[in-house]
Order: sequence, then structure tokens, then C-alpha cells
Amino acid sequence: MNESLNKKDTEKPSTATVESAPSHFIRNIIIEDLKQNKNGGRVHTRFPPEPNGYLHIGHAKSICLNFGLAAEFNGLCNLRFDDTNPSKEDVEYVDSIKEDIRWLGFDWDHREYYASDYFERLYQFAIQLIKGGKAYVCDLSADEMRDYRGTLTEPGKNSPYRERPIEENLDLLQRMKAGEFPDGARTLRAKIDMASPNLNMRDPVMYRILHATHHSTGDKWCIYPTYDFAHGQSDSIEGITHSICTLEFEDHRPLYDWFLDQLNIHHPQQIEFARLNLTHTVLSKRRLLQLVRQKHVTGWDDPRMPTLAGFRRRGYTPEAIRNFCERIGVAKRNSMVDIAMLEHCLREDLNKRAPRVMAVLRPLKIVIENYPEGQVEELEAVNNPEDPTMGTRRVPFSRELYIEQEDFREEPPKGFFRLSPGREVRLRYAYIIKCEKVIKNPDTGIVTELRCTYDPDTKSGSSQSKRKVKATIHWVSATHAIGAEVRLYDHLFTKEDLDDIPEGSDWLANINPKSLERLTGCRVEPLLAKAKGGERYQFERLGYFSVDSPDSSPSSLVFNRTVTLRDTWARIEKKGRKA
Repeated sequence: MNESLNKKDTEKPSTATVESAPSHFIRNIIIEDLKQNKNGGRVHTRFPPEPNGYLHIGHAKSICLNFGLAAEFNGLCNLRFDDTNPSKEDVEYVDSIKEDIRWLGFDWDHREYYASDYFERLYQFAIQLIKGGKAYVCDLSADEMRDYRGTLTEPGKNSPYRERPIEENLDLLQRMKAGEFPDGARTLRAKIDMASPNLNMRDPVMYRILHATHHSTGDKWCIYPTYDFAHGQSDSIEGITHSICTLEFEDHRPLYDWFLDQLNIHHPQQIEFARLNLTHTVLSKRRLLQLVRQKHVTGWDDPRMPTLAGFRRRGYTPEAIRNFCERIGVAKRNSMVDIAMLEHCLREDLNKRAPRVMAVLRPLKIVIENYPEGQVEELEAVNNPEDPTMGTRRVPFSRELYIEQEDFREEPPKGFFRLSPGREVRLRYAYIIKCEKVIKNPDTGIVTELRCTYDPDTKSGSSQSKRKVKATIHWVSATHAIGAEVRLYDHLFTKEDLDDIPEGSDWLANINPKSLERLTGCRVEPLLAKAKGGERYQFERLGYFSVDSPDSSPSSLVFNRTVTLRDTWARIEKKGRKA
């Protein structure tokens, strides 16, 4: 065990109550292990991100699984950074990863580790394998190694350096470590089986030469272990019991086991599960980095990005993401999840917690001609009908208002019940009004203003209000409303399955040109003048919106549309139940 681990980390946890938790195959494995008193009854998992980018929604599934299982079984979960490739890693990514995990609602206490913490231990493991005749220094170039490797149907060929004497291998490894050779000149490889049907077992590379400054160790090292060599041994050092990873590592499991068996050290169990695939979304770090570097988005936290930073800035709640991860479950086979399900989980959560306000995104001015000039009423509006404890607020009502342009049609189509010449509608929380006159720009013919009248006996909530109309629309007082910019976001990609794009094709051609629409000149209730970054609201009839933290200020409000009110997934579920 790593001497840096606190004694508490190795104590046997008590058995948790597990009957009520949702069942899946990994959970069942752990339950059986506890029955057999495997690992002394301990449950110890880890989340091992590589700090070469920001975490995305796929990582959220792994975070919830690893931290969730540890909590359920009164175990422990480490945060360990797989920082074995300094050419791609950055402290910025380390900090963002920690922020994202905490935002999701999880904490690793003092158990923050790095693969670089174990570089000396890993180097000694490499020496142990060389001395046991299980590793050798190879001079083949990357291209030559690829040729020697063979194919899925043809066995590989032994490297001409495979039988180097042990002492020569030890000397060469020490000289590699001392910086004597340039990048790519030599590698350290495991000596396994070049005829193995599993290509990962055909003498894989354990160390490569890389003269690059590491964010933590500086220039102390110029040889760095590969993921396959570092991962299992780091798990072992930390006393991990269940090493949970995604399906692409299933073919690597024999190598994971081989290293641990040859070194004769603590042997965690690697278990693979299906990664998250989401429609209209790319979850490849390489592609996400390309989007950022080529400025197709404004950064890793662009609200269109599937990163947790992007979701947070857009207004998603950690509760909604955790609920989504629980609902999609844990499976052994890859599948595609409709993004509508994620949006449904978000609506469910925001419906309960987001206060209602009125906002007009594309304002059309109306003047109520029979309403007294200079008069202002304070009308009562409900903050959230789903939560009576949120109470009510006062909304100013005056002679001049703004409504949505789309709530008026000069020539209404069939089925349109909102405002049109001679027609009445109810203003939310206020009165019934009637459109009497349409004013247009004489040059363009565009409607610029409506003249209306109101019925003072139809005040909302009044016992005297008996008349009914077919439509209710929202509004804001032109005198009191404050200006804001509103950003309407849609899917970043038009194509549903981006994994279906052939290799070499232009996947960027699927970027949605309408993924962002910026609206200036919007008008919102005056109470939003005090809105703070990250706060979420339902704009009545329009959707859920949040205050953009980076770009908003008290004098310049910016709102991001978090999600629309339309719920595709709810309709899908309803149809499924009827069937």
C-alpha cells in the first residue's frame, strides 16, 4: 500500500444498506464480493481522468458510478490524475476537473493522487520486470514496431532486440532515464507473446522517451510510462478493489492482469461498462479540443459544448445530470442515448426549483389607450406553481407594454388564438385587452405598435372577472422593464450519430449553423436587475434561462437559454406506456 495513504483509507468499512438502490451488473459484482469477504470486505474505487482537456457528460457517468458505488457501500473513492503525457497536459485541466467533480456533488476528501506521484515506484517495477526477463529495451522506430506487430489475422515478429541480456537492458534503461537518447530512439517493452491473438499483448511499450516539462515533476523525468503500464500499478499502490472503466479497455484487461501478476502485487479487479453515447453530441476529447482550438466555439465552457463546464454555464443543475446518469443505467453493451432524455431530466428539476418571471425576447409595443396615463399597478404573480413556499411577487403594469412579436398576427391563420385586429386575449396576471389599431412603418410595412383597449372588470384573480378568452400571453411594462441580451442555443451538430461518420470524412461539416442565436433588445421584469450569475429562471411560455456568469454585469444582463419548455422525451415515454 502507498505509505501516503491515511490509515482510515485501509480500514474495513461497514456494510451499507443496499436493497433500495437500482441494480446493475457492477453493483451485483460488488455485493457478491462483500458476501465472500473479498478484499477484506473493502470497496475502494477511483476516478482516473487524464488532465488533457475538460470533463464532459460521458465522464459524469463514470464519476457518478465510481463515487456513487463507494458511497453506497460505505467505501472510498480516490481522484487520481493520469498525468503520464506531459506534452498534452496542463494545470488548467487539473483545476477544471476538480471544480467539475465538486460541482456534481462529490468529494475525494484528502485522496487526491497523481500517476506522477508513483513515477519512482513505477520505474522500480520496470527494473523488477527486466531482472525477471519480462521486459527489454527496444531500438525499433514507431513505424518499424508497427510493421513487426502483425495484424488481427497474422502474428507479429519478435524484435531483433528482444533477447538483449538483462544487464544491457538495465544499463540502457538507466541511460534513457538520464536523458542520453533523443525522443523516439528507444522504448522499454514488456516481453509477452508476439503471436498473441490480442494485439495488446504483443510486447507492448511500457516506457517512451519524451523530453517535455511535466506540470508537477518539472524536468526530473524524460521517460514516461504508458497508460497501460501506469494504470494497474497505480490502482495497486492505492489499494483499489474495483477498477471500473469503459468498454474500450476490455481488450486491455489481460495486460492489466499480466503486469500485476508478474509483479506479484495487490491485484484489483478491472470491470468494464458501456460508455455514454449521446445524440447530436461529440464526446471525443480530440474532437472537442479541435472545436476549441479552431474557434468553432468560444471555449471549453461554451454552453453548446458537452463539457460539464459548458453545461454549468448553460444553466444545467448537478441534480439533473446525476438523475440522468442514474436513469440511463449501467450496461455491458454500447448504445445511443437520445439527448431529449437529458433535457427531460433537466426540465423535471428546473420545474421544481426555477422561479417564474416574464420576459419578452422580440418586443412589440402596445399602448392601452383607455388606461390612465401615468398610472402604475402592482399586480400579484406566482413565483412557482409547483412550490407554494416560493410565494408571489409584484409586477408593475402600465399603459405601455411589450408583448412578443409572434403573439400578434395581422392576418391570423386557422387555429391562431392570440392577438389580432379586433380580437381579445388575456394578459398574464392582468386584464383582457382588445386590439383596435395596427401601426406600421410606412417605408417597410412592418408592424411597429398596436393600439389596444382593456376591460377594467377583467383583472386576473378578481371575483368580478367572468369573461373567458382562448389565449393568455405574457408581457412586461415598457416603462419598468430592463434590457437584456438573450442567447438561444440549439444542438451544436445537426447529425444525430457522429460516431457514424467514416474515418477521414469532414465531421465538422455537421456543425449546426443555427446552434446560437443572439437576441439584443430583449426586455425582462425589473426584479431581474438583481439577478446574479448562474441563477436560473423560467421565462413564462418561453423556456428555462440562466444568467451567464462570465458575460453578465449589473449594467448588462446576459441570459442563456438552458432548455426549451417542449419536452420530446416526455411524449416518447407517454407513447411507450400507451403501447
